[in-house]
Amino acid sequence: MPVNLENYTEITSFLKEKNVTLVAVSKTKPVEDILELYHLGQRDFGENYVQELLEKYQQLPKDIRWHFIGHLQSNKVKLIAPFVHLIQSVDSEKLLKEINKEGEKNNRVINCLLEVYIAKEESKFGLEGSELEELIAPTSGTNYTNEESNRSFLNISLKGLMGMASFTDDKEIVRKEFSILKSLFDKYSKLQTPNIKLQTLSMGMSGDYKMAIEEGSNMVRIGSLLFGKRIPKA
Repeated sequence: MPVNLENYTEITSFLKEKNVTLVAVSKTKPVEDILELYHLGQRDFGENYVQELLEKYQQLPKDIRWHFIGHLQSNKVKLIAPFVHLIQSVDSEKLLKEINKEGEKNNRVINCLLEVYIAKEESKFGLEGSELEELIAPTSGTNYTNEESNRSFLNISLKGLMGMASFTDDKEIVRKEFSILKSLFDKYSKLQTPNIKLQTLSMGMSGDYKMAIEEGSNMVRIGSLLFGKRIPKA
């Protein structure tokens, strides 16, 4: 299915008015489709699979800002660490430490979002509220000396939070989940340290992005409205 240019134009116009960043979710889509949006000015693209992201990175213009939005295994961080723009799906302290380690190896600070578990679905990943607090505290230096904190997380920068709402037709459930994530974002965005400047709230996809924006999102991840339904990986 070709890129839906009418939808792209309509969505980007709407998001510009709202000052919201569009991440075009290009997983399973060919490089030709990505290039079509690239030539219209789109620069932020989201991928779910490390190997697929690597292949596309090698083939496509280097000013694309690649967002990794899928579940990321610690042993694969090293593959995307040299170039990834933003890892949106950090869901454990183990993964955060690995990203920091690979950032140091590549002499760069890697931008991250902490993924929060807001949908009551087993297929979803993310941090519970208590885990989020435990993770942010040592990263900010709250429970450690500044020296220990800076040594531990010098090569990561926490830019915000990400979440995925339940896959349901009940809009009130979805709105409540977005509201919960916004409340957590507001709580921790007051904490400003060298490692933490929470400015990005990534929530909302093709089916619910307008509601997410109403609830405070400033970054949305849209795939099917732009590229059509994704092709399942074999």
